[in-house]
Amino acid sequence: MKPLSLGILGGMGPQATALFMERVIQRTKAKRDQDHLDMVVLNHASLPDRTDAVRSGQGGAFLEEVRQDFKLLELADVANIAIPCNTSHYYYEEMQRMTRIPIIHMVQETIRRVYERCGPGVRVGLLATEGTVQSGVYAQACEKYRLKLVLPTDLVQRKVSGIIYDQVKRDRDLNPQGLTEVIEVMINTLQCDLVVLACTELSCLPIPPSVRASVVDAMDVLAEQSVIVSGGTIAHSDHLNEEGCSKSFHF
Repeated sequence: MKPLSLGILGGMGPQATALFMERVIQRTKAKRDQDHLDMVVLNHASLPDRTDAVRSGQGGAFLEEVRQDFKLLELADVANIAIPCNTSHYYYEEMQRMTRIPIIHMVQETIRRVYERCGPGVRVGLLATEGTVQSGVYAQACEKYRLKLVLPTDLVQRKVSGIIYDQVKRDRDLNPQGLTEVIEVMINTLQCDLVVLACTELSCLPIPPSVRASVVDAMDVLAEQSVIVSGGTIAHSDHLNEEGCSKSFHF
């Protein structure tokens, strides 16, 4: 059966959108071009900053622009929509009401998969934009699945924001040293069982083997779920080992 087409509302940021497409392709089991998903990509880089919208409580401009994007995706007749931006999911309910096309919930899927493999009570560290942290979307998901969300200290959050905005978005510097140090603090000092990369800019940085086993990348979860709902076949799935939470969490 031919896989269903996938709509991608991207541009938040552009580099992360390109990486998301690559990961969807990597996650799809295929022997020929025709085994891959058809994807319609809107790289809407000029969308208002999501963190600014959440922190100011002024999300109207962002929502009005994505409303037009959903109309374009409906005209393209895509079957599902993926939005590779964690912060934007603060507006998930409003966005879903704008379109008849199902939007994959990146946050809920990520935390659901952690719960299914690890059970309740796991200490989940969150590395994300200040907008995602402030929005409470991961806190709500963790509460639903009875997981313990651990937020960074103010100092660590400033470092994370610097990596996102000053390193990846501005300079495209993919040196993972700063991110590695932050992950180690979350694990060793804040005693997290695992750390979720909940910003697609963080997904652009390579995860070294020294911390990979303790990391869940929300972009990877979204990519895999996109393949599943589109009727494709997953190439492999080892980001959450069936044996428990001490094994590798990364794709």
